[in-house]
Amino acid sequence: FIGYISQVLKNYTDHACDGEYVSLRCPHRTTISIQSSFYGRIVPSHQLCPSRYPHSYATLIKEDVACSVGTSLQKMLDECQDRRSCQFLVNSRLFGTDPCPGTGKYLLVWYKCRPNEYKSKVACEDDKLRLSCKKSMVIAIYSAIFGRTQGGSLECPYQNLGMPMIECQSATALQLMIKRCHGKRSCSIYASTYEFGDPCYPGIQKHLNVIYTCDSTPLLLPVDETQPPALSSGSSSSMEPVGVGTEMALLSNILAAYAFITENPERAALYFVSGVCIGLVLTLLALVLRVSCRTD
Repeated sequence: FIGYISQVLKNYTDHACDGEYVSLRCPHRTTISIQSSFYGRIVPSHQLCPSRYPHSYATLIKEDVACSVGTSLQKMLDECQDRRSCQFLVNSRLFGTDPCPGTGKYLLVWYKCRPNEYKSKVACEDDKLRLSCKKSMVIAIYSAIFGRTQGGSLECPYQNLGMPMIECQSATALQLMIKRCHGKRSCSIYASTYEFGDPCYPGIQKHLNVIYTCDSTPLLLPVDETQPPALSSGSSSSMEPVGVGTEMALLSNILAAYAFITENPERAALYFVSGVCIGLVLTLLALVLRVSCRTD
């Protein structure tokens, strides 16, 4: 579990030169979330992705070190966003018009691995944010933003007080949320400048936006909760009927099934319809065999 969370929280960076394959991959139960992308050249070729042309030919063409393609981010979103893995060949034709023919270019990609099932909560400035998970589940923080984003927040609308709309974010919000809530069943924190500092100009209204997921972690539970109590031979508990344990197991299974249905109604409906269809097909086959045997 700890390894899984460390992979989810990690910021990944990958690059590939022209003519090479770029390959992005995320661990199980996560998908790729592209953060940023660059295609072009801003450093000389002797520092990154040396020219494939002979040195005598390369000297005839002045290398452009201020070359970039504005469609690289959208192309990466089209190719890899929300997938567990993706791979493709890097070349200028992939990104449209070549802004600097004759100059060898490269692709830089920054991405994270987002859990398939995650939750998002927003708290306006000076309000309390509460996160919680069900029993035997703990919080795993994916991202946290405190400040004011360019798109704003529907829960905390921006009130224009004669100040321009400027994006500003706290640099320590994610680390603080991980420290307060990571690995716990529940936690609460105020979306205030006292906790996160003030990353914006005075008077700008801020909000706290946290994306997290709940995951099972039996390794973090106390030992006495994961191990059944040992019964001595002279204890009166040893005289308890075996059927009680079976009934408790059945009740636990029923509760687990109910929790699954309430959390995944579409999947439960699909399983139910599939079961009915399979039952009808088996019944039809049984009737066909019975009629065939009677005819014979």
